[in-house]
Amino acid sequence: MREPVLHRASFADLDTTTLYALLRLRVDVFVVEQACPYPELDGRDTEPGTRHLWLAHDGAPVGYLRLLRDPAAVVRIGRVVVAPQVRGTGAAGRLMDAALDEIGDRPSVLDAQAHLVRFYERYGYTPTGPEYLDDGIPHVPMARPG
Repeated sequence: MREPVLHRASFADLDTTTLYALLRLRVDVFVVEQACPYPELDGRDTEPGTRHLWLAHDGAPVGYLRLLRDPAAVVRIGRVVVAPQVRGTGAAGRLMDAALDEIGDRPSVLDAQAHLVRFYERYGYTPTGPEYLDDGIPHVPMARPG
């Protein structure tokens, strides 16, 4: 398989076919695979400051994350997802590198699934609170200084 191509866009720049494919990837993993019926469409995708980053292979998204503006100029990384067929290939790392390139020297936060804490630590994130359950999945709040 060729290396997936990295894309970046605001919500306004997403065409409907791409948006549908990105949302389907998120739902396929977060709702179906992880068996968590929750409101995946939370309204934050459309915010003016939201940036969507994804990797596509032959036009189909195989990895995704979004960057949100939170209060006090903090950037929130969320919805980090990689399709099963590309897990273990470095796709998540490519997405994180691209996210940190976009974030620059601003502080950022994320809520990591607990089994991925060490992955995010490689990018300078440290736990900021105790583990908690979100829709039955253990998570850990993490931050990275600007």
